[in-house]
Amino acid sequence: MDFTFTEEQLMIRDTAEAFLAEVSTSAAVRAAMATELGYDAELWQKICDEMFWQAIHIPEEYGGMGLGYVELVAMLEQMGRYLLCSPFYSTVCLGVNSLLIAGTPEQKAEYLPRIIEGATATLAYTGSNGRWDAEAVTATYVRSGDEYVLNGSWRYVPDGHSAQLLVVAAREEGSSGTSGITLFIVPADSQGITREWLPTMDQTRKQAQIVMADAVMAPESVMNEPGNAWQLLERIIGLATVAVAAEQVGGAQQALDITVAYTQERVQFGRVIAGYQAIKHKAADMMVKVEAGRSAAYYAACVADETLRGGSLASELGDAASVAKAWCSDAFFFNAGCGIQLHGGVGFTWEYDIQLYFKRAKSSETFLGTGAWHRDSIAASLLD
Repeated sequence: MDFTFTEEQLMIRDTAEAFLAEVSTSAAVRAAMATELGYDAELWQKICDEMFWQAIHIPEEYGGMGLGYVELVAMLEQMGRYLLCSPFYSTVCLGVNSLLIAGTPEQKAEYLPRIIEGATATLAYTGSNGRWDAEAVTATYVRSGDEYVLNGSWRYVPDGHSAQLLVVAAREEGSSGTSGITLFIVPADSQGITREWLPTMDQTRKQAQIVMADAVMAPESVMNEPGNAWQLLERIIGLATVAVAAEQVGGAQQALDITVAYTQERVQFGRVIAGYQAIKHKAADMMVKVEAGRSAAYYAACVADETLRGGSLASELGDAASVAKAWCSDAFFFNAGCGIQLHGGVGFTWEYDIQLYFKRAKSSETFLGTGAWHRDSIAASLLD
C-alpha cells in the first residue's frame, strides 16, 4: 500500500495547516472553551462557506467534494494539532458517516445538502454503563403502529447539546447484545427530546447528555432496516475511531513541538535544557511515538476509504481502527505527559498550552474505548 501523499492531498493538508494556524490560535481556543456552545459560530460558517471542509467526503451527487477518507484524516490531523474548537468532528465524522453508511437514499438527499449548508449533526449511541460495544446501547423503543416510541438517555455525545440533527441508536424493548438495534435520524428540537451540556475536563470538545421521554419517531426517521443496525453502527463507530486517532496524531505532534521549543528556551545550570542528553532521549522517544501512530492512523484511513467505497479491505476496518486508536491514544498521552514533565512545575499552569493537550489526550483516550479496550478487541478478533 502506497502511503505517499498525492499533490492534491499535500495541498489539502498544507492549506488546513495554514488556515488553522491563523484561526485556531491559543487565544481563539481559550475563548471558545469558555462558552457553553464550545465554538465560534462565525468561524464554523466560514469553514463551511469558504473552506467547504464539511463536504470533503460527501459524494458529488449530493453537492459534496467526493474526496476520500485519507484527505479527511489529513485535515483531522491538523485539527488535532491546533485543537480546533468546532462541531466538525461530530458533524462530519459522526453525522455524515452515519448517513453515508446507514442512511436511506431519501435521508441522504434530505440531510446531506443541509449539512453542506452548515447544519450540524452528531451521533448518540452510548448509555452510562461505560461500554463502547453493542451493550453500550441501552435506550429502548417500542413500536406503536407505524411509529416508534423511544425512551432512555445517551451520554458522552460530542456537541449533543448544540447539534441540529441527531442520529440515535436504540434497541427494541427486551432485546440484548447485537440484536434489536435500530438507528434513527431526527431534528434535535423534536418533541420529547431534552439535552444537557455536561462539563468535562477537556473543555476544547463539549459533550452532552440526551434524554428522550416517549419521543415519537415517524417511519421515515428509521435508518436502514429496523432491528438489524448493529453491523452498520459498528462500521460507523470504526470510521469515527479512525478520525479520533488522526486527531490524536496531530495532538501528539504538537505536544512534541511545543515541548521541544520550550526546552530550547529554558536555561538551567547555565545552558538550555535541550542540550542535555536525557532531554534529547525523551524527545526522541516522543518522536518515535508520533511517527508510529501516524503510520497506524493513515493505514486505517486507507481501510476506511475502502470501506466507504465498498473495497476489499472493508472487512479489516474494525481491527485497523483498533490498532490506530490503541497506538495513537498511548502516543498522545505519553507525549502530553512528557510535555508536562519537561515544562517542569509550570507545565500544568493555565499560562501554558501543554496542559490543554494533556486534557485532550486523556479525554480522547477514553472516548470510543481506551488503548487497553482496543487491544482486547483485537485479541478477541484473532481468536474468532
